[in-house]
Formats: sequence, structure tokens, C-alpha cells
Amino acid sequence: MLKIGFTNRDVEKRVREQFPVVKPGGLPFRIVFERTAMRPDGSTFRDFEIHQRLIANGITKVAGEWFKCNLEDLDSAYIEVFNRQFNEGSHNLDFELRPEQREVIHRTATYFQQCTERDETPPYRFLWNAKMRFGKTFAAYKLAEKLNWKKILILTFKPAAQNAWEFDLNCHIDFRGWQFITRSNMAFEDADKSKPIVCFGSFQDFLGKNRSTGGIKPKNEWVHCTNWDCVIFDEYHYGAWKDRVKELFESEESDEKRVSSGQDYSLCDEEILPITSGHFLYLSGTPFRALATGEFIEEQIFNWTYLDEQRAKAEWVGEDNPYKSLPRMVFLTYQLPNSVSEIASEGEFNEFDLNTFFSTTGAQGLAQFQFKNEVQKWLSWIRGALGESAVDDLVLGQKKPPLPFSDSRLLNVLNHTVWFLPTIDSCYAMQNLLEERQNVFYNDYKVLVVAGNAVGVGIDALEPVKKAMTDDPLTKKTITLSCGKLLTGVTISPWTGIFMLRNLSAPETYFQAAFRVQSPWTISNPDGVSPNKEEIIKQECYVFDFAPNRSIRQIADYSCALDPREAPLEKKVSDFINFLPVLAFDGNAMREIDAESILDIATSGTTATLLAKRWECALLVNVDNHTLQKLLKNTEALNALMQIEGFRTLNRQIETIINVTDKITNKKKNNTELSPSERTNLSTEEREMKKLRKEIRVKLIKFATRIPIFMYLTDYREQTLKDVITKLEPSLFRRVTGLTIPDFEVLVDLGLFNSSLMNDAVYKFKRYEDSSLGYTGLNKHAGMNIGLYDTVVRKESPNALEFFELVQE
Repeated sequence: MLKIGFTNRDVEKRVREQFPVVKPGGLPFRIVFERTAMRPDGSTFRDFEIHQRLIANGITKVAGEWFKCNLEDLDSAYIEVFNRQFNEGSHNLDFELRPEQREVIHRTATYFQQCTERDETPPYRFLWNAKMRFGKTFAAYKLAEKLNWKKILILTFKPAAQNAWEFDLNCHIDFRGWQFITRSNMAFEDADKSKPIVCFGSFQDFLGKNRSTGGIKPKNEWVHCTNWDCVIFDEYHYGAWKDRVKELFESEESDEKRVSSGQDYSLCDEEILPITSGHFLYLSGTPFRALATGEFIEEQIFNWTYLDEQRAKAEWVGEDNPYKSLPRMVFLTYQLPNSVSEIASEGEFNEFDLNTFFSTTGAQGLAQFQFKNEVQKWLSWIRGALGESAVDDLVLGQKKPPLPFSDSRLLNVLNHTVWFLPTIDSCYAMQNLLEERQNVFYNDYKVLVVAGNAVGVGIDALEPVKKAMTDDPLTKKTITLSCGKLLTGVTISPWTGIFMLRNLSAPETYFQAAFRVQSPWTISNPDGVSPNKEEIIKQECYVFDFAPNRSIRQIADYSCALDPREAPLEKKVSDFINFLPVLAFDGNAMREIDAESILDIATSGTTATLLAKRWECALLVNVDNHTLQKLLKNTEALNALMQIEGFRTLNRQIETIINVTDKITNKKKNNTELSPSERTNLSTEEREMKKLRKEIRVKLIKFATRIPIFMYLTDYREQTLKDVITKLEPSLFRRVTGLTIPDFEVLVDLGLFNSSLMNDAVYKFKRYEDSSLGYTGLNKHAGMNIGLYDTVVRKESPNALEFFELVQE
């Protein structure tokens, strides 16, 4: 119940007078509504007028000023009294158009009017290339209002989009009297033709064929017999390609499978569309093909991208910034540990294949991952609990990657996430695995599968997600598993992160899904006494991708293809990532990637900068006590390192590290309690030991960074790097690094270098070297094997790279 009263004094003070006793734990009341009682013309009204309006709307008065109603009922009654207008329904929203929405309405209306003045043959066409969260539904209704359209047909492939279209029409005060017609709520013939009619339906339904006759379904004849003022193609990024019209008539379940396979839909071309209208309006946040093929001329397109939105947000002057609630997006891409990813590495560039990784056996309740052990390792890794990566994390220190469910900065905001998986069965397999007893961490999260027929069609699939979040999503945690449902045309505000766990080659599908998490999330009246105060809960949102090259190529496509400006590609990407930072973990460290690197990765799979950084990684060299003890006992190895600049005091440093380590270990074993002075001395010794170990590591890395110089200077490709060094070009190696071949072999035998990471670094260097020289049109190394550090890559299969050990004579 709500107590609805009037005061001409401070609201909170007046309410406190009515509730003088403060209950334990806080105030005994919440002020949920505070509005002015003065109209724009200077006239005023009192609370009894609101009471009368509520009663007229069927609200029960309990006693005095108490009414059994919700906030929407009160808001609607207030607007009626304030505007002196009687509302039909609960139209209680009165937000205004943002500047870019006013611009798109003006430009579209002007274009349609000019077509009429030029006596062009209808229908007239216009494309809104406007990012998700632009407010295309509200702006489209305002365009219809401006042009006095009375019959609007909205066609979509995603019935779940009905929720957004219906909400704006039934809740905004500007659309009083408008009628929203769907298959379930009202027949077109029963609608009041004197008032605007908005008919919403899916292509599969309205344009489907009668299976027995091949003609129009009898129940849909009225759609084809009506001459619509405008037909709106919602989610037009699925295309209008004549050669694939037959796919119109698949069921939504088939559509979901197609989305989950990364393919595009097909809309019907208006030339063969069996529906008549004078205007066609196309709405999409990712119309890549339509822009690339020149389907629309420049004057038929309005562009509003993520870059435009975030720039407008940053440049807004004054209060009431209409963009302030739109969160900034952050992309985090990860190269998985070898122990997790090696079973699913295939493709032209030996890239990690997500669809293979999450492949399944069985169905639904019996579904299991084919590589269950590796998927379990992945679940442990993203929460920082994979034991075999613990040592690497210690070596990397502050450079270790921020993992979604481990880093406190991310964990604090990721209460609600959506995981985009390859298939329906993979969604159920993930749910089954998350519920197993070893995954206690995930027991705090309500796991929801929104895939397949079981969860319903269209907006029916939305209800379980909303129900799980309840009225207070801040106190709940959910993980939503989907392979297509709810990832287009749907708003779920509490989603803060999306996990891209499937292959997606189509940028349309990728970014339609990614931008689901950019929905604003705000709460009104956060302290219970300030109903006009709004707190932004979601300042940032996150996209997590575990196929780094794929995600970066998608970013390059999005920032370049949807930006209509004439500008160099690097500037387009640079402007874009200024508002959408991209952080990549390449197995060595997490780094923010610049525009040049993004374009390099998009074309060759890596960048010169990242390649150079790989040779500076602490993981390339081993400086644990066991290795250092072996080095100390090997006079020949010590003498070899002495030949390298910076290693003059190596012997003494190693002795100090080992002695101090043993001393510290013994103290910690034998003393349960240390005196303050002993603890101080122990801390000092530990710092000294860590400092010396770091110095040795830095010196060894400095040596490792000379290896790329050697690879650049030598032209041998098929042999292992070790063989090139030791057998083919020893003199060149000596000049570059300062080491003789016997010296180098001694260091290798001691295990000072991490062979697996060396192999990876050498491979990426040689692949990038080929790509960088590809502009000549010649590839002198085509078809040749690639020698790594101590193995060779043999390209016999187009889908996989086979590693094998060289058998030396």
C-alpha cells in the first residue's frame, strides 16, 4: 500500500513527523514518489484529486490517504491530473527524445517528404544504422506520430522483441489511444480504425505458406489485404537476400539453431514481399551487408554507432546528461593455458576452436561435454583456481590476467552474466557440469538454460530469467546459458557480462549478442527517502572472449565497416577503442591493445609489438631454486653466462639466493612464533632474495630478446632454431648473442629456457614474418615446414598442424 499526501514543506521532514518512532535497523518508511503540485501554467492541485483519479481507475482506497496500488498506478494518475487528460491504460512515462533521436526522425521524415515531392514511385525506403540501446522502438513510434501514420506493421525474426515494442507503446503518454495488436491479444478487425494501430508479428508467422496449398495462410489474409502506412523491418541485420527467401518459413527453433551456428537469416525482399505499403523502414544495429553491398544510398541512411554514443556522453555539457546511464564496454580476451586448450586447437592457424571445445554427447538432462575434464579446468581457471597455473601466476605477479570470477574488480559486478554457447545440448551440458559437487563456487548462482523448445518461444523465454532475478537483482546471482535466444532485440538490465563461448564468424550475430550487456541499469530512490534521485548501478559492462584473434578481428570489422566517415582505418579503430578498451592476455601478460595492433591482428593474427613482448616474458626462463642449484654446480654453464654482458657477479648472486632461501625455509619450519626483530630480519632477507632472483631473470630475458634478431638475420626456416644455432649458423649466433655453441647447449640442457613457450614464440614470429612480407605477392616459404625452437611444424593437413620431434642423426 501507498500513503498519498500533500505538503508544502520539506517532504522528508513532514513524513518523519507522521512516523516519529524509528524502528531498529533504519527508518520505518520509504519515500517512493515526490512530484510538484504546480502545473506549467501556474495552477496547482491537491492530493484528493489524485485520490479521485485512482478510484476512477479502479484502485482500492483502504483508509484515509492509504491506497492499495503500485508506483506505476500512482504515476499514471499523477500524469492525468497534471496534464488534465484522462489516460487509457497505464501511460505513466514521459521521457523525451534525445538529440540523435530527434535528428533521425527529422532526416527520415524529410527524405520521405522529398520522395513524395519528386513524384518517385513508392515504396520509399530508409535504413537506421543505429546501435543497440539507441531507442529505435520509441523513435519509430515518434516518426509515425510526426507523419500521422495510422497503420504500422512491424515484422521481425525475433518474437522476443515484442516486449520492447509493446512496453514503449503502452507506457508512454505520447501514445495514448494507440492500439498494439498481436496474434494473442486482439484481432485486427476488432481494432478502432480511427486510432493508430500497431501490428506486431514475426516473418515466420505472417509470411508463412499454407503447407497444403502453397498459398497464404487463411488466418493471415488480413495482413496482405491491408495497405499499411509503413512496414518496419526490425533487426534487419539478418539481411534481405533474394537467394535465401526460402529460409523465411523455418520455425523459430530452426532459427535458433541457425543463430547458434553463426549463420545469417534472410528477410524477404520488398520486390517480392506480398504486403503493400508506401514506406519501408529498416532498423538494425549491425547492417554490415546492407552497407557493404550498397543496398541503400547515402541519403537513405542514418548512422549512430557506439562511438557516436560514447562521444556524446563524454562531450555533454551541463546536468541531465541523457547518456550517463549507458555503460562503457570493455573487451577482455584470453589465450587459455595449453593444458586447457590443446585438445581443441585446429584450423588454418592452429587457433583454439570453441565449438570443438564445447562439443557434447547426449541431450539435455543427459548432455555431457566430450572434453569434460578440459571444460572443468576452464571453469576452475576463470575463477583463478586452476592448480597447474598457480606457479605461472606467481611468476607473472601483477601482470597475471584479471579473471572474471577471481579478480575482485570483476567479481564485484558480475552478479548476472550470459554465456553464449554453440548448441542447445552444450547449454544443458554446462548446466549439468555447474551443478556437480566439485563446482561449489557456482552454487551461489542460479543457472538458467534458455535454449530449445522447453523454455518457450519469444518473450516466454524471458520470464524465467526475470523471475530468477526477482525484484532485487542486487541480492541475487544468475548465469544464463543460451545459444541464440534473448540475444537479439531483448533488454535484460542486470546482465553485466557476456561470455563468448562459440565460434561466430558473422559480426552481426557477434555484436548483437555483445551489446545485450550494455543495457542501462539504474535504481531510483537508492536511500529510501529520495524518490527523484537515480543511482547508476552499471558503469561498465564486459565482453569475455577466449578466442583472441577472432574477437579482435570482429572489433576491427565493427569499428571500420559501420563508420561512414572517410578516414584512415587506423583512425577509425583508434577512435573506437578510445571508448571501448580492448585488453588481451596472450599467455604472458594482460595488455591494452592499440589501433595499429588491432589491425595487425585482424590481418596476420598477431602484431610486431606483441611478438616483441613475448620475448620479454618472465615465463620464458626458469629461475627456481632447483634450476639455480644445477647451474651453480656446473662450472661450464657459469663460465658461459659470464660471457654475456651483465652476468659478471652471477656466481655470488646464485649462492646468496640459495642460502637465503634455505635460511628462510628453516626459520619458518622451526619457529612457530618469531620476535618482532626476527620477523623484520626475515622480511629483509626475503626482499633481498626476491630482488636477486629478479635480477637474474631480467638478465636471462635480456639474452632471450636477442634470439628474434638472430631469426630475422637467418633465412633458414625448416630446421629447428636449436639446429640453426648449433649447426648451420654458429658464427652469426656468436656475433648476435655473445655465446658459443657449446655454451648455448649447456644452458639449454640445464633447463634455463621454457621449451614450450619458446616454441610458441618462435612459431608466431615466423608466421608474422611471412604475413609482413606477403605484400610482395610471393611467399618463398609456401608449403615448407616451419622449424620452431626444438620441434618442427609440418603442414600436411589443412585443418591441423602436426608437431613432431626431430630425430637427429
